This record gives sequence, C-alpha cells and structure tokens, in this order.
Amino acid sequence: MAIPVRPPFLGASRSEPRAALLALVAITLCGCSFDLGSWSAPEKEAPAKTAAPAEAGEGEARIHTASGQALTRSGKTEQALAEYDKAITLDPHYAEALYSRGLLYQTQRQHQLAIDDFSSANGLTPQRAEPLLARAISYLAMDKLKEALADLDEAAQADPQNAQIWITRGIAYERLGDKAKASASYGRAIAIRPKDEAARSGLARVGG
Repeated sequence: MAIPVRPPFLGASRSEPRAALLALVAITLCGCSFDLGSWSAPEKEAPAKTAAPAEAGEGEARIHTASGQALTRSGKTEQALAEYDKAITLDPHYAEALYSRGLLYQTQRQHQLAIDDFSSANGLTPQRAEPLLARAISYLAMDKLKEALADLDEAAQADPQNAQIWITRGIAYERLGDKAKASASYGRAIAIRPKDEAARSGLARVGG
C-alpha cells in the first residue's frame, strides 16, 4: 500500500517517517486502532410510525456495511466497495458506511475520495475522532500539512488518549521540520502507550 509523498521528509531520516505513515494507514484499515463494530452515530429521535421504510433502509445499510468490512479484511476490495456503495445508497447519512468506504479509498490512494467520505462522516458524528484522524492521514499523503494538523488538533480534543493521533501529529510536525512539537507529540503517544515502536522511533529521530 504505497502512498505517494512527493517532497522529501524533513528530519533525521527521510524513509522512516514515510514508513510510519504507511503503518498508520495499515492500522486504520485493519481496524486495530478503530473498532468499526462499535461505531455508533448519535441517537436519533424516535421516528414516527410512517418512517418504517427509512428504518428498513438503515437496517439494510448496516448489513451491507458489515459485509463490506468483512470483504475488506479478506482483501476483496472491489466487492467491498460495491457493498459500501449499496449501504450509502440505502442510507446516505450512515456514518459508518461513509467512514469504511473512505478507509478503502485511502488504501487505494484515492485520497480526495477518501477525504470526501471522511468529511461526510465527520459532519454526521462530529464528536468522533476517527474520521478526523483518517482524514488527516490522507491530507498528509497529499502533502497538505496544515489541513492535517488542524484535523489532528481537533481529534486530540475529542480523544486525547488516542496514541495514534499523537503519533500522526508527530509525523506531521516532523515533516514540517518542527522537532520540538514533533517530540512533544511523540512523547504524548509514549505516555499513553509506552511500548509503541512508532512513537519511540519517532521520538528518537527528532532527538527527544
């Protein structure tokens, strides 16, 4: 899963931050960092009795999304994308389907499509850090560091104990050449997850 990052990275090693970013995408896709099964959108008001067809559509959207996630884990990306598309057609406001499709686009290096889906998911569940972190990773792959950092700051406010947010923030600041802020971010990640290799190697690169 190569991610095109045209300009060289700043810091002690040019290749290691790129590898760290690739690892973040892999973690995001496999669900090790994000528990897709536990995704829950904000509770909706009790629907009127006439809303039964909409409820049925939402239920079917969940089924197609779960199928898409299983297919994604099996490496069947085309079939998975078709399932996500069906889910979103049935329920355009189903955040988990949008987020999951965004992850798939991300691994296919279709970062603008991924960003669009993450933005939609974030709009539907603004209290969740996952779409912000995922969107930041795609912004980093597109060399949009300011946009990535804005998302990471917001994600850190939503979930300050998420080590992946701080690691990604460290990578972003490392690429900017701001070793002090990169060191602080990696340090926060280590405080949360002391044995995390990505955080420890990042801190070593910036002289922390």
